[in-house]
Amino acid sequence: MYELVQVSAKCYYINCPAKIGVYTGDGQNVWLIDSGNDKDAGRKVRQILDKKGWHLAGVLNTHSNADHIGGNKYLQGQTGCKVYSGGIEAAFTKYPVLEPSFLYGGYPCRDLRHKFLMAQESHVSDFSDDEFPKEIQVIPLPGHFFDMVGFRMPDDVVFLADCISSRETLEKYAVSFIYDVGAYLETLDKVEKMEAAMFVPAHAQASDDVRDLVRCNRDKVHEVAEYILSVCREQVCFERILQKVFTDYGLTMNFEQYVLVGSTLRSYLSWLKDTGKLTAAFRDNMLLWQKI
Repeated sequence: MYELVQVSAKCYYINCPAKIGVYTGDGQNVWLIDSGNDKDAGRKVRQILDKKGWHLAGVLNTHSNADHIGGNKYLQGQTGCKVYSGGIEAAFTKYPVLEPSFLYGGYPCRDLRHKFLMAQESHVSDFSDDEFPKEIQVIPLPGHFFDMVGFRMPDDVVFLADCISSRETLEKYAVSFIYDVGAYLETLDKVEKMEAAMFVPAHAQASDDVRDLVRCNRDKVHEVAEYILSVCREQVCFERILQKVFTDYGLTMNFEQYVLVGSTLRSYLSWLKDTGKLTAAFRDNMLLWQKI
């Protein structure tokens, strides 16, 4: 864990729970793609950079999930580096309580206000900032989260963030977190058509061809959608659907999984309703869903 792996002349990744990319630029000044999940991750990253004699010029955040921005504050405090983000992701990075609040749908209880769902705040600069490395292409990859992006480096390495998961992750967790199902499927279509010397997803192995894995992720989305429709053959409330998902997929419910799977399930319900596959009705002061 936290091994530095070289994938091209100028690009590396640090092998950790959410892979951290490294772009060496001029060979001395380096940029990170994300920063890990907490202060300890940031410290380990800095040790790697110091050992190589690299100066941290900045952190490029793909999105604002805590496991991708958790090291920002430490690295920024230690080195004075800039942290770059954009859109809604920038707001969540500046005000990290937004993540558990969004997931829960209200003020999050203490069980949700911890480093796995709420990073420490960090100062953010936009991708349009004059000091952003202009040779790096920012690639919009929405769906998993609001304004998630990837990055294409000058030597044709593409860091894909969380838009595809490994087969093992899909098998273990079944219902991977998705904010906007429609946008996510469009992103998968986009990635499937991409060409690159190497792709580095945050939660899957680096590869020069991710098309099979893209199709695996797409198939899982449609599998989950069909399952939800099967649960909604008769009118059913959200909590009952959520219970069925946890039971039938063999998941363990706790506060973290309740909000992560619950938020994703609401996104599926919205997508299925908007695409004309579900209807919603209010009865006895309950919102009930049913397959059309």
